[in-house]
Amino acid sequence: MIDRDIFEDLFVLEMANNHLGSLDRGLKIVSGFAQVVRFNNVRATIKLQFRDVGTFIHPDFVDRQDLRYIRKTLDTRLTDEDYATLVKAIRQAGFIATATPFDERSVDLCSNLGIPIIKIASSDMNDWILIEKIAKTKKPVIVSTGGSSLKDLDDIVTFFTNRNIPIGINHCVSIYPSEDSELELNQIDFLRTRYPNHTIGFSTHEYCNWTNSMFIAYAKGARMFERHIDIQTDGAKVSPYCSLPHQVDEWFKAFHKAKEMCGAPGTQKRIPPKKEIDYLDALVRGVYAASDLPEGHCLADEDVYLAIPLQQGQLSCRELMRGEMLLNPVKKDAPIRIDDIESPYSQIPSLRSTIYKRGLTVDD
Repeated sequence: MIDRDIFEDLFVLEMANNHLGSLDRGLKIVSGFAQVVRFNNVRATIKLQFRDVGTFIHPDFVDRQDLRYIRKTLDTRLTDEDYATLVKAIRQAGFIATATPFDERSVDLCSNLGIPIIKIASSDMNDWILIEKIAKTKKPVIVSTGGSSLKDLDDIVTFFTNRNIPIGINHCVSIYPSEDSELELNQIDFLRTRYPNHTIGFSTHEYCNWTNSMFIAYAKGARMFERHIDIQTDGAKVSPYCSLPHQVDEWFKAFHKAKEMCGAPGTQKRIPPKKEIDYLDALVRGVYAASDLPEGHCLADEDVYLAIPLQQGQLSCRELMRGEMLLNPVKKDAPIRIDDIESPYSQIPSLRSTIYKRGLTVDD
């Protein structure tokens, strides 16, 4: 049986390369978000990106500064020792450490650093050499749908499921940043229907709101959430799709509010709170005698009428049956109580207790 609980209510805070190749800046990002996570009492991971730059970029293109992705990869590189320091800081701050490896050697680095969850980048959804290397670690994986085809998604979910490796699936639109009209949150419904045995999440790159999409995504059943994070420091420009600590604080609070408003899981009938039961009980009609009724009389429809309020110990319209025998005489317009009749109800202690706890007391 696959353990999907590892992904439940998990927040993935994507540092990506916002450390800008600086270990010190990476440590400041960890510190900047640690207090927000602790204050909101959420389960969170900071996710790094691992690349073996020496092999990831072809030697002939190392000097191609006109190619943005190559330039960014070179400018933001860290050493294995730097990553080890970051992972240690992430754990000491109370986070789970996760990473996205972009090459096979980086998968080994995940294992060497004890990374418990591996993220597969949207761009690598059909890089089967890398995927097979990741699967050999037996670590739980997260995938984001991004621009993947349905076949690619089916194949990767089937691949890890058949190996009994937990896989969490994030709905994601790979537009940086995303407008509200581009979020496609109905895809959460689709993913939950297609992969009912897996945790479905929402990875977002929106930049103008930190509450509305959380409300909708949680209500639709998303249970894992991902955002890019950054801090304002050193004069570095913050990308519009990255969230600052105060914005992630707002995001976490929206999660707690959504959870509160949605209540019990949609897979089972909720248990109404006592105040709701008490409110509804006050609207239930009680059974009253239509005339003076003697002891030993068997009740018929014309002997009673129904009216509010329901009093403590009184039969309600829910328990009234035809043919109950009165054990005590009852005056006209008086309530007929559970102790006044001989019926199956009166012989059940738990039901008697419930009837005497509900309704108005005589003093009311």
